[in-house]
Amino acid sequence: MLKTLTERQKSWLILISLWLVTLILATLRPIAVPDEGRYGEVGRWMLVSGDWLTPRLNGIPFFHKPPLLYWLEAISLASFGVNEFALRLVPALHAGLMLLALYLAARTISTETIARRASVMLGTSLTLLVGGQYINHDMMVATWIGLAIWCFAFAFMACDKPHRWLARLGFVACALGMLSKGLIGIALPGLVILVWLIWTRQLKKVLYLPWLSGLLLFALIALPWFVLAQQTYPEFFNYMFVGQQFNRYTAAVYNNPQPWWFYLLALALLFFPWLFFALGQLRRVTATTLARDGVLAEPWWKLCWVWLLAILVFFSVPNSKLVGYILPVVPPLALLAALGWERVMAHRASERKVFITVIVINIGIALGIVLNVGHVTRKTRTQDLAQVFACAANPADTLYVADGYPYDLPFYAQTRKAMVVLGDWPELRKRVGDGWQRELFEGADFDAQAGQALQSEAVLAKVAQTPGHWFVARKSNRMTAGLPGWTLFYQGAGWDLYRSGGVASDGSAAKGPEAAQHKGLPGCKQQR
Repeated sequence: MLKTLTERQKSWLILISLWLVTLILATLRPIAVPDEGRYGEVGRWMLVSGDWLTPRLNGIPFFHKPPLLYWLEAISLASFGVNEFALRLVPALHAGLMLLALYLAARTISTETIARRASVMLGTSLTLLVGGQYINHDMMVATWIGLAIWCFAFAFMACDKPHRWLARLGFVACALGMLSKGLIGIALPGLVILVWLIWTRQLKKVLYLPWLSGLLLFALIALPWFVLAQQTYPEFFNYMFVGQQFNRYTAAVYNNPQPWWFYLLALALLFFPWLFFALGQLRRVTATTLARDGVLAEPWWKLCWVWLLAILVFFSVPNSKLVGYILPVVPPLALLAALGWERVMAHRASERKVFITVIVINIGIALGIVLNVGHVTRKTRTQDLAQVFACAANPADTLYVADGYPYDLPFYAQTRKAMVVLGDWPELRKRVGDGWQRELFEGADFDAQAGQALQSEAVLAKVAQTPGHWFVARKSNRMTAGLPGWTLFYQGAGWDLYRSGGVASDGSAAKGPEAAQHKGLPGCKQQR
């Protein structure tokens, strides 16, 4: 049957297969904490609360990032139920869009063979197999940044003046990038295109962009939420743009400090072994030979390198670095790798066997990571405890947490009532760094009523004798020691669950999870 397919049909079949592999991997692991638990729960809370303006974590405003991810998560959860796959479908769809854009662009500027090979290299890298289904903002913004760059580049290369509709699509992609993760959705496409235009001597074409209609489209898509948020919360602009974006880029006080070469190592791991064929291009191939061979015209070769190096340098400057930040560079990297493979391997008799072997190895590595990550992280997660709590508690019961923040517990239990997070909050405001406590109390500054979820540890003694209260803490925690009324209800892998009053909230004796016969929370359905 495959012999009867055209080359283009084979490419489409491969693209679909690669995306399906990513979707399958998305179903095989629990939520990772803190990131997936945090960003997934914000989307679930948006659906439960019906508040589509204010992203909230535990009912508290969470303005670290714009809301596009949460909007799409809420829609997906409403459509497919509250489960990990519904959350991961959002980044996976964007990963598929990135893959599609690379294929269509590469097919237009190069050959079908190069386009297919670049797509396979991207689709069989850990970048897509793992990062493509990871629940956070990185794959989303990387996709829209890439689409913006492709659209503007094709617009400028169309003729003496930019193609107006392609340019307008570039403005739309920038707007969606801004709604995905803020100003980098505009800054990075602008940086790449500006440097590329200067290098290729096309800068004067900027004057002929459809600025009026393009900026109008951008404003209609990107600005309404920011304006409404600022009107509702007067400190919003200062917090998001100055605190969460400019300060995080320039300051050295945030988490994850890494050396300047961090992203080189990250790309070597995420894009192994294809990266080394791309680097071979820099040393062995010139734009002149590429143009002469008919593989890639000089302006497109230059775009790939500007795209890769400009963004790599941009993210290497800050002290704080996270692996996902570098995802925007993988489309040009894949195209360069495909060109490098063409020069080094394409004419060798073993080329096909080597290519398939690398693909199988990469998918095997991704599968091994996905299947084992749950066991490795079981003590940091609360999935086991959440399922017990969901079947034992009533919706009106109050859950107190301390000694950490169980990001995945509300999602798995499907709670509709905010947890009470215990701590010495006045003292934490003075000394705590960039962590879960700060994201909670800074969010509480926007909403005093929601901030009542942050209370003193002394409340445990006050409610110890009253049924309907639960307490979650890490196994080493001794906070309930010496407090009459608190009973150990369930011992999880890394967290323990206590119940107040010595009796269940329905008056039955506290004999452990097997004695609970409540209807429970919606999350209880997962274990029936």
